[in-house]
Order: sequence, then structure tokens, then C-alpha cells
Amino acid sequence: MELQEVEVFIAPDGTTRIEVRGVSGAGCLDLTEDLEKALGGRVIERELTAEAQEVLQQRTEERVRREPNP
Repeated sequence: MELQEVEVFIAPDGTTRIEVRGVSGAGCLDLTEDLEKALGGRVIERELTAEAQEVLQQRTEERVRREPNP
């Protein structure tokens, strides 16, 4: 199993940033869900890494190919 890392940065003004590494696709959202709630639950901006976006795009393309044509 690959190492999963979650890093939390807290700025002097109280804003936080969470960075996740070692998690494919949108698994990072599941991994940080409880942490986000504990930090107040208000997400102002979410930026997925290129790796996460690629995995999500591949899954979307696979799903479209499996759907029957009308």
C-alpha cells in the first residue's frame, strides 16, 4: 500500500490549506472530509491535483463508453 500523506497549513489569519499526496482520484475528498468538518466545514476553494483530475477524467470516459447509446 502506498503511503498517504495529509498536510495541514494554518496561516496567521486562521485560513487553512490541506494538501494530500499518495491518494488516487477523488479519494482525497473522502480522506479529508472529517478534517474539513473539524476545521469549520466551510470550503472556499478546492483545487484537485493533476493526478486526481486525470483519474476522474479516465473514470468519466469509461462510464460514458459503458452507457448504451439511445
